Amino acid sequence: MLRLILVSFLLLVSALQASWATTYPLPPEGSRLVGSNITITIPEGNTEPLEHFAAMYGLGLSNMLEANPGVDPYLPKPGSQLIIPQQVILPDTPRKGIVVNSAEMRLYYYPPDSGTVVVLPIGIGQAGRETPRNWVTKVERKQEAPSWTPTANTRREYAKEGITLPAFVPAGPDNPMGLYAIYIGRLYAIHGTNANFGIGLRVSQGCIRLRDDDIKLLFDNVPVGTRVQLIDQPVKTTLEPDGTRWLEVHEPLSRNRTEFESDKRVPITLTGALRKEVESPDADAQVVSEAIERRSGMPVQINHAVGTTF
Repeated sequence: MLRLILVSFLLLVSALQASWATTYPLPPEGSRLVGSNITITIPEGNTEPLEHFAAMYGLGLSNMLEANPGVDPYLPKPGSQLIIPQQVILPDTPRKGIVVNSAEMRLYYYPPDSGTVVVLPIGIGQAGRETPRNWVTKVERKQEAPSWTPTANTRREYAKEGITLPAFVPAGPDNPMGLYAIYIGRLYAIHGTNANFGIGLRVSQGCIRLRDDDIKLLFDNVPVGTRVQLIDQPVKTTLEPDGTRWLEVHEPLSRNRTEFESDKRVPITLTGALRKEVESPDADAQVVSEAIERRSGMPVQINHAVGTTF
């Protein structure tokens, strides 16, 4: 069985290297911390935007901006350093099918019997056209080369901005659905895009967008009937088997258009369970406070475990 899992993992990693997806071996039950962050230096003479480096490392724009406050998204400064946030706390959900965490703009796919998790960056719905949250559904059908029929409301919203949408957009390079679509429930889809800059941003009409290689990976591997869980967890915690306690904080999604358009940060709301974790006797209150204020989107160790340094 172990050999089968290893072979499956190697095959999956090989397939993913071309698409820049990030694949991790699953940690044992009781552990949810995977991956590690790296730091790169922007090359001299760089002419590429931040999106280029995000795509190179299988991340969305929001992930890079959270980890690197102050970076120029249009042209990162040559010679400057970028943190590549590839360490994550797996969501506290069943390790099955697809899990979408809108707050961190990541999709987690658990290939059956592979002992791995694939982590992909996503774009989600605009304020007022929200991607569903706290919903369990399944893959209803799949479509290669999907067409797009904008709703009347969508066409009206675009018309307010002086944009005239056609009533029907056929499959092709100008279709915002991209090359493949995986339909979940009756009204929503996980699909490709014709605009990679929207990965890691709130730009869709409520659906979930992926880069072309990433949606093809899912389309080729996810069967109809696969479980899909959508969550909204800007704060994640884990107590690891070695006694280390970790906290990962993302910018929460705005709850309405007023919050979305405001210059003020959306407040962090801790559930009772999360508060119990961060107020544990072994947690450092100052480190917790700094992590909640910083909202780096990266796991931070918040306690002094035996045999570790802080």
